[in-house]
Amino acid sequence: MKKLLLTLSVFVFLATGCQKTSLDESVVTESTITERKCGSMEVLDRQLTEDPTLASRMSNIENVIQKNIQAGKLVNGIITIPVVVNVIYNTTSQNISLSQIQSQIAVLNEDFNAKNSDTSKIPTLFKSLKGKVGITFVLDSIRRKSSTKTSWSTNDAVKKTASGGLDPLSPTTKLNMWVCNLSNGILGYAQFPGGSSATDGVVILYSAFGSKLKSSGTYTTSYDLGRTATHEVGHWLNLRHIWGDATCGSDLVGDTPLHNTANYGCPASGHKSTCTGTPVEMTMDYMDYTDDACMYMFSVGQASRINATFTTGGPRNTFAKP
Repeated sequence: MKKLLLTLSVFVFLATGCQKTSLDESVVTESTITERKCGSMEVLDRQLTEDPTLASRMSNIENVIQKNIQAGKLVNGIITIPVVVNVIYNTTSQNISLSQIQSQIAVLNEDFNAKNSDTSKIPTLFKSLKGKVGITFVLDSIRRKSSTKTSWSTNDAVKKTASGGLDPLSPTTKLNMWVCNLSNGILGYAQFPGGSSATDGVVILYSAFGSKLKSSGTYTTSYDLGRTATHEVGHWLNLRHIWGDATCGSDLVGDTPLHNTANYGCPASGHKSTCTGTPVEMTMDYMDYTDDACMYMFSVGQASRINATFTTGGPRNTFAKP
């Protein structure tokens, strides 16, 4: 398994070494999205440039996370996270239904607690590494706003009332999710712990929000089971892409195999990387780039990393109730 890199250079490298997408707002329709594209590292790259103190804060957070994991100081029991869903719409289809919103909350609760039925597909090699995080997501409120904008980029404008979006509601105690029409084929993006509370939360393409198995609605083919939100909330809870955004890079988790790079679609079982030791890649992990139907697990190490964010000194400690 990979060596964990804990120096400040990790954050700079991960941010600048990620796959880039432009910040313009060219419209990409659902039918033209052919592979998963997450904007979280692009956003981190921008935020590191805009805020010279962010890298230091993230380095300190990483030190706390690793110290608490190594000491076994993890939150026990269930963490309840209230979710505010901010729907910013330009068309009727973008103004998604209550049922579609509820279906996404249901998927998050299944995926973060290893209660999703497709855990049965986990290969024998990885069954012992199936991680149960222990989080309950509860729908707190839904806010809706009509907009003249046809699409939104990753510049966080959708999170700002002054820019036509909506400011986050109580972001230190509630997970804010913005549902809108994202440009450039991006399915979603999240803000990592350490960033400004004024932009904290997760943004998801309206047609990748929720599950077609649980609710009718407008869905993007291959990204219609709610796993985009699972992936992005994973980032919000301090998980990195499983390939570490570099060739054979580190995701700062000890039990996930080294990946050459992102995997797309539905890779064949037993797909191996060419990294040191040629390990079988955990392509079904939520932090890879595979299709919704082909990602269905967090690892034990990822679950521990998430739980450590709620510990004393952790970046999501304000969500932990006594």
